[in-house]
Amino acid sequence: MIVIQRRNKIKELLLQERSVKVADLVKEFQVSEETIRRDLNQLEKEGIIQKNYGGAILTEDLQHVISAILPVQQRKFQYYEEKDAIGREAASLVGEGQIVVLDSGSTTWCVARHLKEVSNLVVVTNGMNVAEECSQNEEASIFLLGGKLVKKSMSLVGPQAVDELNKYSAHYTFLGTSGITLGKGFTSSDLYEAEVKRAMVKAGSKIVVVADHSKFERQALVSFAGFKEVDIVITSDLADEGVLRAIRSFGVQVIVCPVRQTLKEKPDSKDGPER
Repeated sequence: MIVIQRRNKIKELLLQERSVKVADLVKEFQVSEETIRRDLNQLEKEGIIQKNYGGAILTEDLQHVISAILPVQQRKFQYYEEKDAIGREAASLVGEGQIVVLDSGSTTWCVARHLKEVSNLVVVTNGMNVAEECSQNEEASIFLLGGKLVKKSMSLVGPQAVDELNKYSAHYTFLGTSGITLGKGFTSSDLYEAEVKRAMVKAGSKIVVVADHSKFERQALVSFAGFKEVDIVITSDLADEGVLRAIRSFGVQVIVCPVRQTLKEKPDSKDGPER
């Protein structure tokens, strides 16, 4: 694991747990205690943590801020560079005057970020954060589906959303996913969100799943699409190539965004070899 990836993982642990211990991080990442202490020194310089005996905690300011941030907004900052590259690539598929269905989620939010220059765009979405982002395109027409609000993801779900989706016919549907496995295909951690995703699959001519590398070989609660129902998967070169080859064998086009070199950071010469 390269340095920047390890430090991002430590940040994620801090977001979840509010504190970390050096001994636990050494065991988790299989590196030396000296390496972990250098990581924590860097995070302290960035104003993210306050070191204490045996570990570190989030700064008080960050703890107050994070307590007020919704989970979907927190997810924007996890693997952000990777998700942004995936979003840019996905948005490049969309042409002037086309209709797109955009799922809720952090990666689809990144797709929305890069649709701002598309003329006469029509967007149908169940994601409040996605609709807000698309509203910055002054030429876009935005249709927000109705339904019950899931506060954790700021998405609208339920029979009303499904019924409304049955009325649309889009050029592209862009979907996020909680997990991708060769046995179950694309899965969601929420039953009701999965129902909306299935309706989105039916509404689109081209079905595109956008997923960062952490979603592969991970299975969530319920499947919403198989490989035969999806046309394109867009991910990054951090994803396992063997898994991507297997997905291609189902007839799915896999687009890989190059981010590894961008994220790569030369290891500290004192670290010794990374494991």
